[in-house]
Amino acid sequence: MTCPPVLPLLLLCALIATPVFRLTAGVPEEESPPPLRLGIATVTAEPVVLSDTVPGRVAASRRVEIRPQVGGLILERPAEGGRVAAGDVLFRLDPAPLSAELASAEAVLARALAARDQARRALGRSETLLARDVTSAEKTEAARSDLALAEASLAEAQASVERRRLDLQQATLKAPITGHVAAGVAEIGTLAVPGADRPLAVVQDLDRVHIDLRLPATQLAAIRAAAAAGLGDVEILGDDAQPHPARGRLDFADTVIDPGTGTVTLRVTVANPGLALLPGQYVRARLPRGVLPAAVLVPEEAVLRDSAGGAQIVVVSDGNRAERRPVTLGERLGGRVIVAAGLRPGETVAVLGQDRVAEGPAVAVTTTPAPIR
Repeated sequence: MTCPPVLPLLLLCALIATPVFRLTAGVPEEESPPPLRLGIATVTAEPVVLSDTVPGRVAASRRVEIRPQVGGLILERPAEGGRVAAGDVLFRLDPAPLSAELASAEAVLARALAARDQARRALGRSETLLARDVTSAEKTEAARSDLALAEASLAEAQASVERRRLDLQQATLKAPITGHVAAGVAEIGTLAVPGADRPLAVVQDLDRVHIDLRLPATQLAAIRAAAAAGLGDVEILGDDAQPHPARGRLDFADTVIDPGTGTVTLRVTVANPGLALLPGQYVRARLPRGVLPAAVLVPEEAVLRDSAGGAQIVVVSDGNRAERRPVTLGERLGGRVIVAAGLRPGETVAVLGQDRVAEGPAVAVTTTPAPIR
């Protein structure tokens, strides 16, 4: 039996294997992706004052309508928008008719005084004659009655003079408070009429203003307790969400709940330098209502959302492995948000670049410290 040649078979196998080796050797091995670079910060706990933001309207701390007590032609008026001090003259009415009425009343007073003196002398004579039995007791009693009537007429005339003098004084209207004169002042040359629907002017004290708020009655107890505990003044925010320079204080809470809305009225008083707040202006007041002694806070931009809208934070482990973790959020506080559950003080979170960490298993990262604001 003849054996097949071995060498030709070995050469044939080598020729077949060579292209396969060259093909596989030419494909590079798949490399791992480089670690993600994240900005990180260590989570700490700090005390936080909780608050409710409530809309409200500004009102002057004092508002006085200037109304005439006597009628007359307006000769002088204040400038609209001007500041006046208590006691400054606002309006002068034409005093001529009132002066004439005063002169007439003084003439009546003079006649009443003369009549009283005459009745007094007549009674004296009658009493002398009665003592001599020259006149009757009835005539003396009549003289006494005449004196009483004369004295009553005199008192009436004196009161009339005082009334006319007061009317003349009231022809000059003065500011009862220090403040600013609102628009809508009565014009010179118009007639001031007591009891008219519109006042001659309105003076408002704007150095301090009130902000009237409507708060759900269920929140009132917490707001009152916070104010009593001195948790801080009330912050006022304008339309642009910027805080007012001065803070206010809660100084009034109504004791009646609106049955239709379930709300109660609160009043905050605020210093108003530079007239930054004006009556009728819409603002929001941030009312303290409690405190968290150890709140976990992260920047709002550190919060991610899953496909269902749930909140997530990227947590970085000691081995530089990062993964998304679901958390429960609390209130937002000036660019930061409270993490109510899911995160502990001392843990490391990503605050920059965290959106590149996909949902799923932890990934390798390199980190750079970044402060939590």
